[in-house]
Amino acid sequence: MWSRGIVGGILCLAGAVWIAQGTGALHGGGMSGHGQYAILGAIVFIIGAALVVWAGRVRRERGRHRTSN
Repeated sequence: MWSRGIVGGILCLAGAVWIAQGTGALHGGGMSGHGQYAILGAIVFIIGAALVVWAGRVRRERGRHRTSN
């Protein structure tokens, strides 16, 4: 389940960078100032956050099952 959390974290970071570039807050690339990259970044960020939450829930559930046996 670590892999879900790691991939989710990477997607969150990539999404945040894309949002910043798309909105013009982060300069220095072809994506700067193009709104479609902000939208794509938000989608990628949401997917990454969902993976992080999913990984955390799975980990908590497995922890409960181990302590109850």
